[in-house]
Amino acid sequence: MTSSDSGSGSWERPVLLVLADSLSYYGPKGGLPSDHPDIWPNLVARELGWDVELVARIGWTSRDVWWALTQDPRVWSAIPRAGAVVFAVGGMDSLPSPLPTAFREQLRYIRPPALRRLVRSGYQWIQPRLSPLGWPVALPPRLSVEYLENSRAALAYVRPSLPVIGTLPSVHRSEAYGKAHSGRPAAVAAISAWAEQENVPLVDLAEAVRANIFSDQANPDGIHWGWDAHTEVADAMLTALRAAGVTQNSPRDQIPADTVSNGAE
Repeated sequence: MTSSDSGSGSWERPVLLVLADSLSYYGPKGGLPSDHPDIWPNLVARELGWDVELVARIGWTSRDVWWALTQDPRVWSAIPRAGAVVFAVGGMDSLPSPLPTAFREQLRYIRPPALRRLVRSGYQWIQPRLSPLGWPVALPPRLSVEYLENSRAALAYVRPSLPVIGTLPSVHRSEAYGKAHSGRPAAVAAISAWAEQENVPLVDLAEAVRANIFSDQANPDGIHWGWDAHTEVADAMLTALRAAGVTQNSPRDQIPADTVSNGAE
């Protein structure tokens, strides 16, 4: 799902461009439209007086951020207007994926439907039983950082002063992953080293959402958040943005939109 908020899209207001996974738009009862007022991207934008462009999908990793930047014309149109960009991915990268990620993503294409349902049921049976092995993860930390840096460098090429914010993986208690998350420490170390080297402010999603995830206020799936977590993430994101020099009246070094699209092609 590629989505945006229902804001005016006015060129007079900066845009918060958020490239994310489903944690950005799921609440305690499931997925929500991107203009829902209580998801964290909209909480942040409302505080800043900005518009939002939320480009996100369930299961997205750092690799998908790179693909969005290079393939999605909606992203290209947002970059010239952006006041800041947030890479809100990494949690999926670090989750156990005992069967290849490519296999999971291809399940939807299996035909006939009866066979697809059978294979999907088998996958859902195997996944939580093998996940405690902790290996392999959906995307190794080395590759996560490579895609994050490619994305940061591409943005810096067309918008050198554009603030970019990264995130450290969330935590979960999901039965679908056997409540296992042994890949998180390595992902945190790799992303933190990259962020320090490239001077990218980070928001630790785990620190912001841990209390909510392990309460009865979170989504019953054990991986998505309740409203308190969205509020905490928004507060942490605002702190990181302000540390990066972002204010309500931050100027934008606008560039022609065709510069972005041509570069991405």
